Amino acid sequence: MAGSEAVPSEHVLEWAQKDKRRFLHAVYRVGDLDRTIKFYTECLGMQLLRKRDIPEEKYSNAFLGFGPEESHFVVELTYNYGVDSYDIGTGFGHFAIATQDVYKLVEDIRAKGGNITREPGPVKGGTTVIAFVKDPDGYVFELIQRGPTPEPLCQVMLRVGDLDKSIKFYEKALGMKLLRKKDNPEHKYTIAMLGYADEYETTVLELTYNYGVTEYTKGNAYAQVAISTDDVYKSAEVVNLVTQELGGKITRQPGPIPGINTKITSFLDPDGWKTVLVDNEDFLKELEKKE
Repeated sequence: MAGSEAVPSEHVLEWAQKDKRRFLHAVYRVGDLDRTIKFYTECLGMQLLRKRDIPEEKYSNAFLGFGPEESHFVVELTYNYGVDSYDIGTGFGHFAIATQDVYKLVEDIRAKGGNITREPGPVKGGTTVIAFVKDPDGYVFELIQRGPTPEPLCQVMLRVGDLDKSIKFYEKALGMKLLRKKDNPEHKYTIAMLGYADEYETTVLELTYNYGVTEYTKGNAYAQVAISTDDVYKSAEVVNLVTQELGGKITRQPGPIPGINTKITSFLDPDGWKTVLVDNEDFLKELEKKE
C-alpha cells in the first residue's frame, strides 16, 4: 500500500466502478440445518449445493440456491452446535424469490405445512403479484411473479435509517448502480433497488426507509452478504475512503483467511449492515477444492 497516500481520492474511488463484482451469498444462522434444508428444497425449490461440518469450531454450513455457486447467488446457512433459535431483529427485511406462478408455489408450500403470511395477489396500487412466506426460523421470503429469470434468488431487503446516505454509500463503496427508487407516501416508506445489473436478471439489494425510523435492532440471526472483487486491497482502500465521508467502518483488514488462503475484507455500512468482499479467483479455487 506504500505510496497510496499520494493517489487522489477520485482515482481510488474509480476502482469500485471498474471492478468485476457480483453477489455471491447471504450468510445467516438457523436453529436446525436439516429442517431448513428440507423446507428450502421441498417448498422453495432450491438445490442443496454443498454442506460442511467444522467440528473443531462447533458449527456446520449448508449452501443452497437455484444454480451453481460459480454463477448464482446462494444462501449460506450456519448452524452453531446447540443453538436452536436466534433473534432476527427489526432491521432485516426479507429475501425474495422470483417465480412464474406465485399462486402455484404458495399452494405447494401450504400443502407441505409452510407458513403463508400474505396470500398471493397484486401489490397495493400495482399489478405485480406477490406473496410472503416464513421459513422455520422466521426468516421472511417474498415470492414475486415474473417471467423466466437466470437468478430466481433475486433480493435481499434491509431497512436503513437514511436512504440517501445508504444509496451513496453502496454506489461509492461497492460500485452498485441505483436501479430504481420508489416513494410510497400512503404507506410511509421509500425503497431503493441497488445492484450490478438489471433487477429482473440478477440479485439486488433492496433498501427500505420507513418514515421517521432511523434505527433498527440487528438481532443475531442475519450476518452478511458476500460480494466478489478482483482485488480486496484496492476495494478496501475505496471502502476506507467512503467510510470517512459517510460512516461505517472496516471490520477486517484485507488479507487471506488463515488456513483457507482466500483473501477477504469486511466492513459495516452506516447502519451497521455487514458486507464481505471476497477475491474472485480465490473463491473459484475454493469451490474447485470442494468438488
